[in-house]
Amino acid sequence: MSSSTYSRLKWYLVLITLVFSLIPLFALGYVIHYEFRQTYEEKLTDNLRLMVSNRRDAISMFLNERVVQLQMLADIHSFAEMSNQAYLNKVFDAIHGTSSSFFDIGVIGQNGSHEAYCGPFDLMEVNYRDEPWFHQAMLKGLYISDVFMGFRNFPHFIIAVKRQEAGRTWILRATIDSEIFTSLVRNVRTGKQGDAYIVNDQDVLQTPARFGGKALTKVNLPVHPQGEGVEIQSWRRDDVPVIAGITPLPNTNWRLVIMENPEEELSPLMRTSSLIYALFGACALMIFVGAYVTVSAAVSRLRASDRQRAAMDAAVMQSSKMASLGKLAAGVAHEVNNPLSIIRESAGWIRDIINDGELGDSPAVDELQEAVSDIDRHVERARTVTHRMLGFARRMEPLQEDVDLNMLVNQTASFLENETRHRNIEVVTELDPDLPLITTDANQVQQVILNLLENAIDAIDRDGQISVVTRTADNGVVLNIADSGPGIPKENLSKVFDPFFTTKPTGEGTGLGLSIVYSTMNKLGGSIRVNSEPGQGTTFTLRLPLAGPKLTGGKEEA
Repeated sequence: MSSSTYSRLKWYLVLITLVFSLIPLFALGYVIHYEFRQTYEEKLTDNLRLMVSNRRDAISMFLNERVVQLQMLADIHSFAEMSNQAYLNKVFDAIHGTSSSFFDIGVIGQNGSHEAYCGPFDLMEVNYRDEPWFHQAMLKGLYISDVFMGFRNFPHFIIAVKRQEAGRTWILRATIDSEIFTSLVRNVRTGKQGDAYIVNDQDVLQTPARFGGKALTKVNLPVHPQGEGVEIQSWRRDDVPVIAGITPLPNTNWRLVIMENPEEELSPLMRTSSLIYALFGACALMIFVGAYVTVSAAVSRLRASDRQRAAMDAAVMQSSKMASLGKLAAGVAHEVNNPLSIIRESAGWIRDIINDGELGDSPAVDELQEAVSDIDRHVERARTVTHRMLGFARRMEPLQEDVDLNMLVNQTASFLENETRHRNIEVVTELDPDLPLITTDANQVQQVILNLLENAIDAIDRDGQISVVTRTADNGVVLNIADSGPGIPKENLSKVFDPFFTTKPTGEGTGLGLSIVYSTMNKLGGSIRVNSEPGQGTTFTLRLPLAGPKLTGGKEEA
């Protein structure tokens, strides 16, 4: 059965399991979310109504306390006392020490002029007989004005109480600190879209609004409730939904408006919904994982069995090939060594004749001497090659011996010297001179290095560089083989050690090389990993212990 067939069967069974498991799960989730949202919206409305009512009571209490303070001052002090500037200063300092709500205070006679004034402005010469608030205070006895600019030239409002004493009428007037009063309203604002302010019956702001502007700015309220209690209204402000609680303030023509963005206020519900969705997602993931694991178990076992059999077959085939190659190398080396010995003896005989002077001093003697030296040099080179071939053949049988990894790297790289020179590939080695010897199978390690170097050459093709680095590590040694090739795509990194996986064209690769390398490293007690970035080359990192698993008769000891 092909891999695609296994995959289709697996995903078909997984999808069937998910459909019949998730439909009732998400239906239940929708019902729970709908009911919870309805309850939360009702709670939001109730909380807004309670907030508006509490804030209205706090503002009313603040105004009533200021009115009572002024009335007490007017009742317990005579006009003669209050019109005395020094006495008024003492009174203002006393009340300002306990409450900083009053910005200034003044005693005004029935003709509208100041009899005494205590505050930061020069208002002693100001006459208020033509001001609307003066007439209202004279008429009603108590008056809380709207916010206005007045002689101070900044938004403020006043509280004025009238007192009649021995046929004399006078007014005690105080300016309320607008910052303190505004803070009573502003502190109730919630969220980034929330707003709270006070307007009069002409929709003119008495306190600044976050989105409506400064005090004395006219705002557009689409609703004007007429009741005495708190009314909840909703509309859209600049395409943003708002829900507002509106209520009148006692003893004034003001209305308190507190607005919230329901979407923002419902954000905890949204977070809860996200949590619920996350929980349902986790449940769905658990169902998916369970289905996937269950369905994949049999398929994975079958695939693993096929891969193991293929890897074993490939290993046996590779071992046979290497054994045959070793015998062939040994035979070739012995056959070549005999003629080389004769050639070297003949060259030595010619050198003896030259050294004895039997040929005289003709110019040909020097040329002959140079030719003999060339013969010796090339014979030595050929003997080096045959020596390597014999060493290669001897390592066909599994051994446990002390191995100099640096020497093994140099020796293996020399096998590929002609190939790298032909392709203009530079092999750069950076070998740790203090690298300890390791006890392992030199033949197997050499085959791993050879395989990786050949793969690096194939990846570069032409004009590149291969870097080979050795270093010590904890209880072992590390070998890095890096190439400057095109790199391996991320989606293929996890599959490079799979049997039969190859990116080479059909007929140019079996896909078993790296699989055998991986298996070999495991048998030697080491490990191999790969790092690669497309366009930046590939690096294989080998780790070998100082002493590998002991072998008895070519097999690991149990």
